[in-house]
Amino acid sequence: MKFISLFFLKNVITFVLLCFSFSVVAQKDSLETVIAEKGEGIYALLRKKGVNPYETFDAFVALNIDNIRDSIHVYEGRTYKIPNVEAKVALEETKKAIPNVLPKTGKGYAIFGKKYRKVPIKSSKLKNAVFYLVAGHGGPDPGAMATYAGKPIAEDEYAYDITLRLARELISHGALVYIIIRDNNDGIRDKRILKIDHDEVAYQNKVIPLNQVARLKQRVDIVNELYTKHKGQYQRLIVTHVDSRSKGQNIDVFFYHHEKSKSGKNLAENIHKTFQKKYKKYQPNRTYSGTFEHRTELYMVRKTWPAMTFIEIGNIRNKKDQKRILEPDNRQALAKWISEGAILDFQKR
Repeated sequence: MKFISLFFLKNVITFVLLCFSFSVVAQKDSLETVIAEKGEGIYALLRKKGVNPYETFDAFVALNIDNIRDSIHVYEGRTYKIPNVEAKVALEETKKAIPNVLPKTGKGYAIFGKKYRKVPIKSSKLKNAVFYLVAGHGGPDPGAMATYAGKPIAEDEYAYDITLRLARELISHGALVYIIIRDNNDGIRDKRILKIDHDEVAYQNKVIPLNQVARLKQRVDIVNELYTKHKGQYQRLIVTHVDSRSKGQNIDVFFYHHEKSKSGKNLAENIHKTFQKKYKKYQPNRTYSGTFEHRTELYMVRKTWPAMTFIEIGNIRNKKDQKRILEPDNRQALAKWISEGAILDFQKR
């Protein structure tokens, strides 16, 4: 009798789970769809289905992100799902839960450190532009490692210092900036040897996972959630890394973008052009060999919604590249050049 009861209970549970699964699938499949015709955009598709485009734009993007170019352009002839009321409400609740970043006090931006917390306003060239900045690795993962003057140096510390300097430059021209990976006690450091620590956190003080895929997914999720908050605005993502190759391989700064992202390509190209001009001016006897190209196999390039560029600053194990990476004035120059390329991209949009 006891055996029969357990057997019966097991089958009931299985039946309930199957019903639930069918319900979820049915609900997903019950969404209305529309085929994009030549010349139509997201707003036109939503209007065609009698849906308020301004209220459901973000939910539409979230539902169809794998079928949209640059997170704003639909493809002619493809089928798209139309969000229902529940999807819109859930998205709005998510947006409300995300506060602004880099709170400014009367003393300036604390994240830049005491020396650099006050940011002078240079212009309004980037007014209404939104940037998401991600320094590579961090937390339990220091990234590429090397030694300099007998001391260990780590990729994440230098990528982060350049990212902070870049954030400060962008803010000085009126941009709204989100620093996704952050160390709340480092600040901008004017030293060659940056002390290695592991207390970096992700935006909103989230612990950075040890697992690589989980770590990258966390960053992607944060950026994509923030992306939905700023619909209709110019939004760009800049990811900064330091490469690790053989000691004898000297490399220039490289820029990567998504293969199908025209806006991402433009961003990478505009920053690349800025670097070419700077090298021609400051190092006229040296050929700049850095390139911009698509590398969609990179997780951050493939999964994030904003148009983006993935930057490799140099080879941390090469002596010539170490000069570019370790010298604080050079890190500042790199940040300034990247910001000038971003300004160029914003002005040409």
